Amino acid sequence: MAARTNLATKSGEWGLVITHTINAPREVVFKAWINQKLLVQWWGPRGFTNLVCELDVRPGGAIRIDMRGPDGTVCPMKGVFGEIKQPERIVFTSSALEDEKGDPQLVNLNTITLVGMGKKTKLTLQADVMKSTPAAEGMLASMEEGWKQSFDRLEELLVKN
Repeated sequence: MAARTNLATKSGEWGLVITHTINAPREVVFKAWINQKLLVQWWGPRGFTNLVCELDVRPGGAIRIDMRGPDGTVCPMKGVFGEIKQPERIVFTSSALEDEKGDPQLVNLNTITLVGMGKKTKLTLQADVMKSTPAAEGMLASMEEGWKQSFDRLEELLVKN
């Protein structure tokens, strides 16, 4: 069950808050965020696969995920972990859509909060857009649905295992 809200951010850009209840304990959900063998299986919307999934899970450590869409387009994403508080909070930046100079056209600050509810977990994502250009409009328009599908895939993976 997902509840979603768009909200304005302080930078004048926009952000997104999604809450999703997952039928798995908090420690299991946290592990799926920090274990690249698990993350590679659920990250991204339906029909996407991950060609690269590299995690250095520590403050200052890098994250890199290159998703391939159903049409074959590869969407590289890089970021840096800011905070890891097991098993309740993960903060990381993500940047995508690099131009010919290597400058990202979209940069987000993502905060994942996990609240244990017995055998379930309330997952909340707050994605604050720190930078976006007109080139990022399509990605921004599909961000909410993309995260929702990712969280559905996460839950399906955890329920299966």
